[in-house]
Amino acid sequence: MALTGRAALLAALGSLPVGIWDPGWSGILAVNAPLAVACACDYALAAPVRRLGLTRSGDTSVRLGESADVTLTVTNPSRRLLRARLRDAWPPSSWQPGSEMSASRHRLTVPPGERRRATTRLRPTRRGDRQADRVTIRSYGPLGLFARQGTHKVPWTVRVLPPFTSRKHLPSKLARLRELDGRTSVLIRGEGTEFDSLREYVPGDDTRSIDWRATARQSTVAVRTWRPERDRHILLVLDTGRTSAGRVGDAPRLDASMDAALLLAALASRAGDRVDLLAYDRRVRALVQGRSAGDVLPSLVDAIATLEPELVETDARGLTATALRTAPRRSLIVLLTSLDAAPVEEGLLPVLPQLTQRHTVLVAAVADPLVTQMAAFRGNVDAVYEAAAAAQAQTERHRTAEQLRRHGVTVVDATPDALAPTLADAYLALKTAGRL
Repeated sequence: MALTGRAALLAALGSLPVGIWDPGWSGILAVNAPLAVACACDYALAAPVRRLGLTRSGDTSVRLGESADVTLTVTNPSRRLLRARLRDAWPPSSWQPGSEMSASRHRLTVPPGERRRATTRLRPTRRGDRQADRVTIRSYGPLGLFARQGTHKVPWTVRVLPPFTSRKHLPSKLARLRELDGRTSVLIRGEGTEFDSLREYVPGDDTRSIDWRATARQSTVAVRTWRPERDRHILLVLDTGRTSAGRVGDAPRLDASMDAALLLAALASRAGDRVDLLAYDRRVRALVQGRSAGDVLPSLVDAIATLEPELVETDARGLTATALRTAPRRSLIVLLTSLDAAPVEEGLLPVLPQLTQRHTVLVAAVADPLVTQMAAFRGNVDAVYEAAAAAQAQTERHRTAEQLRRHGVTVVDATPDALAPTLADAYLALKTAGRL
């Protein structure tokens, strides 16, 4: 019968036959004094746990879906060699499912008076702050028979930021912005535009853009070109009430709204506009104001990283009053909310004139692609009923959007993947039309 190193040592210390080995420690120590002495010596030679010094370093923030490395430095001030197993505990959402065992457990050997490092790689599955829990250390003696165990509190926080998956659309939107800003003609002269240059008239140009004085000085008809003004104010309003908690696919609606808000903020700041953010349900959850163009995106990402939907009905009057205080001058207010009939008709519509009489208002909502799939499939009896319910939901949604448009509101209704680029296009269209 093959024996492991520890079993062979125990068998050598005692005279018990190997075939009738009793693994219970109480029984072994009662009949074998040499073994008891060996265990006591092994325990005494194990490095103490409470005197160890532990410090952390490493990443303090990470985007959702990426990895963060947090290093734990263990200092052994004793005169004994530390042979240890270490568990660095973090919340379950700090790991991919099934990877905690391999990522959080480490083996360390630290000579007296020296230090060693153990790196824990986190891969969080949710936004927000992840705080380190206890560090448990088990210190073994040279024989590995007994161990000392203790825990240490070593605080550390890793902030998990939104993934900002829509940033892949930013180059194409910036290209459109460059075409709009000084290189293409805005055919309708409206509020929020400034004179750029003169060029020759071509068929299809708006006759109101003709510069008659310049035409009189030359042999061709000259038209003015206009470009959008800079330094406009944009207020992004995130509705964090109960409707934002509804899941579309694998994520709540709030996450898709955040992603769209980040793309619009990045685009608008590059266009020279000032961007603020307000998150509200029954009180202010986040507020970002007065940031420079280079600082606005990091500030927004940090502010919304810890936001979670609140299971309360959004106070539309409070939201409107707070938005008016945050944007005292004429602005573009982008409200990222739902198009559910009851919250809009009972909450938003009665107070909407307070916003539209002073500001340009754009409402962006997340549509569920599953509803479209249900409306298109009629393969069996159950599918027919589901298609009827989906068609009714779509009709109510379109009616709600039309009510908002009658109040002069621009409405963007798109699936999670399409919401961010569609909202950016709506912003560029407002600039083109001179409404911003």
